[in-house]
Amino acid sequence: MLERWLNAPHVRRWWGEPAEEVAGIAADFDDPAMASFIVLHAGAPFAYLQSYRIAADDFSFGDRPDRTIGIDQFIGLAGMVGIGHGPAMIDAFAARVFAEGVERIVLDPHPDNAHAIRAYEKAGFHAFDQRMTQDGPALVMARDRC
Repeated sequence: MLERWLNAPHVRRWWGEPAEEVAGIAADFDDPAMASFIVLHAGAPFAYLQSYRIAADDFSFGDRPDRTIGIDQFIGLAGMVGIGHGPAMIDAFAARVFAEGVERIVLDPHPDNAHAIRAYEKAGFHAFDQRMTQDGPALVMARDRC
């Protein structure tokens, strides 16, 4: 399922080689700093979300509170894109992790990924930096616990 989603044109444009991405996701299952989720809508899978703790000495996301996590996600089904599911999924995840004590969530979409950036803004994220990462240019965005 993940490889099929990663091969979808609307996902593949922003993610890496599907087989490599699936292998990386599988390798992360044993990493306690990572958590992977298949997101459901009406009982059917439609998206993937992963979160990761940011190491104390990792300042690639700038200055941040100690309890900061990063997230990456995509909607795998093209028919579910652009109708509010992305912001709703991210907002629900944010509410969950903020209730567990997380102080900040960061993410770093490609600056040209206007659809994702708009979804993140709708979910309460704001841009605060643009930088070059190992994956290319990134717009660094954050949402803080209220």
